[in-house]
Amino acid sequence: MGELKWYVVRSVSGQEKKAKQYLETEIHRHGLDELVPQVLIPAEKVYEMRNGKKRVRERSFFPGYILIHADLSHGEVDHIITTTPGVLGFLSDKEGKTANAKPVPLRMSEVNRILGIVDETEEQPAALEVPFVVNETVKVIDGPFNGFSGTVNEVFEERKKLNVIVKIFGRAQPVELSYTQVEKEQ
Repeated sequence: MGELKWYVVRSVSGQEKKAKQYLETEIHRHGLDELVPQVLIPAEKVYEMRNGKKRVRERSFFPGYILIHADLSHGEVDHIITTTPGVLGFLSDKEGKTANAKPVPLRMSEVNRILGIVDETEEQPAALEVPFVVNETVKVIDGPFNGFSGTVNEVFEERKKLNVIVKIFGRAQPVELSYTQVEKEQ
């Protein structure tokens, strides 16, 4: 048995999860679980506000790419991987040229950095992905000012807060709100 190394497989962008499921199914069906023990999509959890509700979704670090821990010394393994639906092929040293293009394994330093990012996101709470801009109109959806509309005056990205100017009884009042308390007005 050869050595297990990490490889990058290109997939149809936006279809990484489906390609990963197909890969895992094909690997299991051919009994190659020891030769390909892990298929991974590096992703992070992010919050987003949709219709006044806070939702968590996963965002891929590398859209269109999947990491595979595999032993490619057996000829059938790379063939099964590359013929799986949704998989475009391995990232190789001769990108674009299919003749004699060999899959290039990732360096361990790269793998550790990528896996480190993945491991950190498992422990961290999801990051909020709603970059607000100054002078943007927002609607308050939570807290004592629920239902009011206002204009973003300042953005405190590190604290995930906004300074919003809200009109209360006809007077402009600055109010500090969390990203999760407001949504962009359509």
